[in-house]
Amino acid sequence: MKIQLRKTALSLAIAACVGVSSAAMANETSSSVRGQITGPNGTPAVGTQITIIHVPSGSTKVATVNAQGNFSTKGLRVGGPYKIVVDSDTYEDTQLDDIYLTLGQTYPVTVALRSQQMEQIVVSGAPISAQSGSTGPASHFSLDDLQNKPAINRDLKDIIRADPRIYIDETNAGAINCGGGNPRFNSLTVDGVRMNDNFGLNSSGYPTERMPFSFDSIAQVAVELAPFDVQYGGFTSCNINAVTKSGTNELSGGLFYDYTNDSMSGDSIKGNKQQLGDYSEKRYGFNLGLPLIEDTLFLFTSYEKLEGAQIFAYTPFANGRINQATVDRITQIAQDNYGYDAGTMTPSMPVEDEKILVKLDWNINNSHRASFMYNYNDGYSLAQSDADADELALSSHFYERGAELQSYVTSFYSDWSDDFSTEVRIGYSKLDNRQDSLDAASGFGEFRIDTGDVDVYLGPDDSRQANKLKYDNLSLKFAGTYYLEDHELSFGYEREELDVFNLFVQHNEGEYRFGSIEDFENGIARVYYGNASSHNPDDAAGEFKYALNTLYFQDKFELIDYDISLTMGLRYDWYTSDDVPTHNQNFADRYGFSNSQNLDGIDLLQPRLGVNWIYNDQLELRGGIGLYSGGNPNVWVSNSYSNDGVRNIQVNQKNMQILGPNAVAFNGSGKPGYDIPQDLYDAVGQGTADAGTNVTDPNFEIPSEWKFSLGGTYITEHDYVFNVDYLYTDKQDSAVIRNLANVKTAEAPDGRPVYSDDLHPRQSDLMLTNVKGADAYSHVLSLAMNKAFDNGVDLALSYAYTIAKDVHPMPSSVAFTNYHNIAVADSENPALANSNYEIPHRFTMSLSYSHELFDGYETKYNLFGQASQTSPYSYTFDSRSGGLGFNDSSRQLLYVPTSDDSKVVYGADFDKAAFDQWVEQEGLKRGEIQKRNSIDGDWWITFDFKVEQEFMGFTDEQKGSAYFVIKNIGNMLNDDWGVLETGNALQSAVTADIVDGQYVFNRFNNPAGASVDTKPSLWEM
Repeated sequence: MKIQLRKTALSLAIAACVGVSSAAMANETSSSVRGQITGPNGTPAVGTQITIIHVPSGSTKVATVNAQGNFSTKGLRVGGPYKIVVDSDTYEDTQLDDIYLTLGQTYPVTVALRSQQMEQIVVSGAPISAQSGSTGPASHFSLDDLQNKPAINRDLKDIIRADPRIYIDETNAGAINCGGGNPRFNSLTVDGVRMNDNFGLNSSGYPTERMPFSFDSIAQVAVELAPFDVQYGGFTSCNINAVTKSGTNELSGGLFYDYTNDSMSGDSIKGNKQQLGDYSEKRYGFNLGLPLIEDTLFLFTSYEKLEGAQIFAYTPFANGRINQATVDRITQIAQDNYGYDAGTMTPSMPVEDEKILVKLDWNINNSHRASFMYNYNDGYSLAQSDADADELALSSHFYERGAELQSYVTSFYSDWSDDFSTEVRIGYSKLDNRQDSLDAASGFGEFRIDTGDVDVYLGPDDSRQANKLKYDNLSLKFAGTYYLEDHELSFGYEREELDVFNLFVQHNEGEYRFGSIEDFENGIARVYYGNASSHNPDDAAGEFKYALNTLYFQDKFELIDYDISLTMGLRYDWYTSDDVPTHNQNFADRYGFSNSQNLDGIDLLQPRLGVNWIYNDQLELRGGIGLYSGGNPNVWVSNSYSNDGVRNIQVNQKNMQILGPNAVAFNGSGKPGYDIPQDLYDAVGQGTADAGTNVTDPNFEIPSEWKFSLGGTYITEHDYVFNVDYLYTDKQDSAVIRNLANVKTAEAPDGRPVYSDDLHPRQSDLMLTNVKGADAYSHVLSLAMNKAFDNGVDLALSYAYTIAKDVHPMPSSVAFTNYHNIAVADSENPALANSNYEIPHRFTMSLSYSHELFDGYETKYNLFGQASQTSPYSYTFDSRSGGLGFNDSSRQLLYVPTSDDSKVVYGADFDKAAFDQWVEQEGLKRGEIQKRNSIDGDWWITFDFKVEQEFMGFTDEQKGSAYFVIKNIGNMLNDDWGVLETGNALQSAVTADIVDGQYVFNRFNNPAGASVDTKPSLWEM
């Protein structure tokens, strides 16, 4: 008898990959087995019965070898172990044991049977956690990775960051940055249903504040950057696909508890003490799997609770840009002049999070299987809202970011014959998102005080005074697979419906901007008020519904003689919607088209082609090309419904006297801060204010992205695994925001255009549209080496080099901030430049060692290290200048003059010597407008360490373990190490005016460059 596990050498070696794995995972929840069975003379063993048994649950699948000698079966649980029995009436029977299946992957088996006169041979395969056969760059992480890696946050992000192409941005809510792409363009699926942020509100990509499911509920997770399989959709950056655990015939489970507090954390960075306050944090939970009916019905459930702490950073205070005396003066004025308690710079506050998951698996019979999953998560974090390098928010400005998510998934897997199988899935989720000011009960508005270098904020944040989001998401999937000789034909239809209620009315309680502390004290402010004309913000809420429909077809076949696998298919997406924004006649009169645009009828055809070539037992080559779309946040479209210029009316007035005998009249009790100036209140109440409007371009196209990939895996004779992958992306029709009200009225001294809002004075009509001309692109080259040594040491080293360019990073959920939070030289035509999300260089290392210090009980050591060059940033003119003549001075890129530049003159207070020294130090190009993101980010090097010791449980079948995890252990050893310093995307450098066709440089601001990010820089146990 000859048994060949096709591609075994590659499969076993790649199982050791932690960093850049070449495993191919489809956007699925199950695995499959396919094989070829022949007799002694090589002819097909027609009629041979193949029985595939999932040993833990007793689940059985039966297939029959066809006329070509092939068999196949789909819808199998991931993991194992499996037993495969080959039962022939003509030839010798055989059996394969200890087979482990990978999420979305086909396990290939080739068996050449011998005659019955030969002695029966039982072959045991090795546990395989990942297989070769992929066509695009990917990472796969097994249950062993989830259990043993130093996951200090009990989050998938702690695991997938081992891939050097994936960077977790700890300065931006833990956003997952894949290959230099926008984190909002990722997709997270759990058991085949999207559980990402369907609205696009959160930078983290999660719909909730933390990972929306229990860490102990996950069996495997895969990350795909370019899967050339048509079942993938809804993303352009990367797809994160997780599958949950299931119950088995054995009662199994576990309990956990972990704890930290302020004494188990660092408190010093580069010799500077950090005030973290007194806090403690604990997490606890359980998981349980058991049979409800043996071999038939199984239950798995998990629970997790966090009782934690939110640590706050006050970067301008830590960097010396503002002192305690200034803060004290502001809080005293707030109390004395406005009767308001502005709060403090509190170091930390408590937060909570709770997760529940319940899953049922039902083996209906040998041909049909079903599963049901329910997931619940409710938790919140606390945010400072305005807390950049030049912003300081006191505790009265903080707000709670919370969400309750409930998700239901039902799946059916059926084998209707040996050649035809189907998968049917129904998913439903609902989210209730809250963003509530901690001081909402006061009824006070937002106060913003310009101190010269820093803006100080107090009072409820203007964007959280009336902010509520609810949505329902229904998803349907029908997929079929038909085996026609050597062809695996896949086809399917999917539909995803989203129903949104979005209340977002800024300035509902008012916003007051003071140009100085003196203005704050004297009561001179620019005042903003926004509401529905009824003064009830609910009347201005945006509501809409749409559906994304998908059809796909794919053919996967092998050129057996050449060991080449080909995957080719088409995916077609189209949107349907009946809801349109409220028509704004004023807008239509200005621009000649209606603002009542939606996504109805927008479509995209996405071709895909993937190739895999097993050149020999040591070398595998792969590649592909395909078009992808999705991950574009719905909140961008929602802006058109919420800000139609009719129902959500925003007004403001400069230089209002709100204190003293000459103060303007206020509604209500007449108290500034607590009430609204009567003129503004009446203007909104009349309902006739011609407000700024958000609109979707009537010719808007779905943003998409071509991906092209080449890669290979090579295994040495000593089982060193080397991987190399190259990924090129070419974006089409990227999203961008433009202000339709702007008209070019002049040129600045350096030739850049000066715009004025002549078409709609003092307002912005912001349109979501597509990039015209040169669009975004990226190159990602990744290298990896993996080795599992016989002495128990496993080592993985990897590196990624990334070039990522974009026209607009679209960093926000709101049209206004998307438009303004990008450095430009031409606000209506942003130039192609380094992306905000580019991580040019990134190294990762995973080192583990396991040894039995005590017989039967392992001691495990795991070390993870990363060295990353952080994102680039820009230098701009000072946002407080006001004299440049631009209507968006806050984001104008800095012009650096030559030594005798006629375009620039210097004011008496300008420190030219310091400026010249700084220009040389930063390597800025003279005589040019600086390019966006031309300043290289600093390097961040950090190591996390975990030690775990197993010990005896209550019975011989139980084990316990004690462990500790240290994050950023370098900072524990030396407070100069492990420090994360990042730059502000809009780093103001020079205060300037334009006078008589020349720049007047009034003040050099000595920009700090990169600033320390406190929490990621401190060690924690």
